[in-house]
Amino acid sequence: MHINRIIFLLFPCFFCTVVFGQSPILVTEGVIEFEKTVNKYAVINKIIKSYEPNSIWQDQFTRYKGSHQQFLKLGSTLTFSKSRTLFVPMKYTGDPNENLWNGKSISDQINTVYSDFSTNTNTTEKKMLDELFLVKDSLRSIKWKITNETREIAGFHCRRANGLVMDSLYVVAFYTNEIPIASGPESFTGLPGMILGLALPYENVTWFAIKVTEKANQGIVPPKRGKQVTYQQFKTIVENTFKGYGLRKQMLLKDFLL
Repeated sequence: MHINRIIFLLFPCFFCTVVFGQSPILVTEGVIEFEKTVNKYAVINKIIKSYEPNSIWQDQFTRYKGSHQQFLKLGSTLTFSKSRTLFVPMKYTGDPNENLWNGKSISDQINTVYSDFSTNTNTTEKKMLDELFLVKDSLRSIKWKITNETREIAGFHCRRANGLVMDSLYVVAFYTNEIPIASGPESFTGLPGMILGLALPYENVTWFAIKVTEKANQGIVPPKRGKQVTYQQFKTIVENTFKGYGLRKQMLLKDFLL
């Protein structure tokens, strides 16, 4: 009877240790390394279709495919704390001709994005043509629908969500609540955890985390260069800049406003 009583008293403590030991460890500060993949062939094909019909473009595209890879890989980092994040594109170190089509870059990373969740604001350094802008506004509003689909990314359990941005642009995200910060690559936010995988299927581009490093971050500060404007003011500037670009205008609007 005495031994049974001791076992009975110890059992709750053992049970608590097991349960709490299985709770996930939350990461609230660190750095995420992302790999962006661009399907260049698909992007160029869309550009060609936006031009006036001309067999010269198709001939150039055929030659391009013979000497250029289909997928371009680009890097970026997202430094995060409990209330702030900073997304910074990494400089491309490969062959500079790899992301050119007809003399123009087709896959530049133009955004450095600072998000402050305590004030619900974004500050984005954007490069458009040869001019630098500092776009300050509220966090982007995205309509998300969370699904039951899951996958593992960079060692984290993630859940899929489907979203709609800029009224009509379909986006797929995989987020983890093991990093309980509503952020992600570029300016994609609004889910109950960090976005570690992101795809814009119709834009032929993805971002996936390849490494997460837990570390204390004290120096997360917004970019400061560029002409300061609101998002709506920047949108008007972009629309006026590409007013005469015909079918290509919509593609360019998405390139610069995302």
